[in-house]
Amino acid sequence: MTDDGASKTEAGPKNLAGAAPPCAGQVVYLYAFDLAYDIEGKPIRELLGQPVVDFSVDTDKRSPRYLFLHHPKMVRLPTVERIGPQGPVRLERTVKIYPLGAISIAVKVPFSVPKIEDLVRYHDLAFATGDLYSEVKQLAEEIRLEMKSHFIRPVARLEDEEAYTVFCVHAPLAAEDGGKINAEGWLSRHRRAIASLLTQEPDPDKLSHQEAQESSGKFLSYYEDDLVVVDWDAALIVDDPKDFDETLHVLELVNLQLAELESYDRLLDAALERSYKDLSGPGIRSSASLMRELREIRIDLARFSDELSNITKFIGDWHLARICQTASERFHLSEWHHSIDEKLKTLDDLYQLLAQDRNNHWMLLLEVTIVLLFIIDLVMLFFGLGKP
Repeated sequence: MTDDGASKTEAGPKNLAGAAPPCAGQVVYLYAFDLAYDIEGKPIRELLGQPVVDFSVDTDKRSPRYLFLHHPKMVRLPTVERIGPQGPVRLERTVKIYPLGAISIAVKVPFSVPKIEDLVRYHDLAFATGDLYSEVKQLAEEIRLEMKSHFIRPVARLEDEEAYTVFCVHAPLAAEDGGKINAEGWLSRHRRAIASLLTQEPDPDKLSHQEAQESSGKFLSYYEDDLVVVDWDAALIVDDPKDFDETLHVLELVNLQLAELESYDRLLDAALERSYKDLSGPGIRSSASLMRELREIRIDLARFSDELSNITKFIGDWHLARICQTASERFHLSEWHHSIDEKLKTLDDLYQLLAQDRNNHWMLLLEVTIVLLFIIDLVMLFFGLGKP
């Protein structure tokens, strides 16, 4: 249809405000950090002065009777107060510890805004004394230092984190007359504003119709008043506050998978670069050392792939499984897996090449030894050294 038709279904900022009640909820900032190859099996009782407990979440949407969803260790840190975009706010912070040698830090910040596009300012949250990113990075460094004795092959320093922002809006959405609003209908009417929120675009009118459709195109709904819209850098959840945790946990797991895939991709890049350099150098010793390193990497990656796939395992077309699949598609996890598989294949080819070269070297050495023994035998016969 024409652009005029699109504008009727996607109201501009003035129509969005109206006299409707303000949007209330919380912004949840998810940060995933890779800290080590693995974590030792001995229990962790305390972290940063707080008790470590098992995390679990109850599901209220359609889910299998026996749901396999990884239960990490969790630490709930004391709340802190900061001066945010709308004045004083209380930050709720939790840390989850995963056996992959990774942690996920979640920071919850409450909000109440007149209209949905006012939440754009919450993307890069800044305080009067600093910004959220710096505080989280410092917190992750403190955790790394305190847990160092539990780590197997810890990282030398923190790499860039994988961050994801989730805007959680309380449901049911209320109309101007106080009645309930259908969540899917609300998305259809305010698609441009929601797209601007997910893409961090301050002015919704600048977004094209195509971008608005693309950014908000992957959404799921279970009940009439709940909604999950997933994009690359952010997501929007409309649901009852008590049901936020189950969706947040799935998004957190997918974000953690992305962080771990990026970490192992960097490891493979470094290994391939070293391998190419070592292959041009002479000496059996260098080849033997390189083969040992390649063999260890292959074993590590096989174990990593198994554990990574086990932290989210669903059977059937369940609601949480569909959220997980949608987020995985947005994060391009299949492309990351394919890239890592291709680099592993290259490493495997290098390993086979080195093994073949090493076998050829030993065969050549054996043949030279046989020839030398034959020559020595001829010399002994010629000079009569072999006679009694």
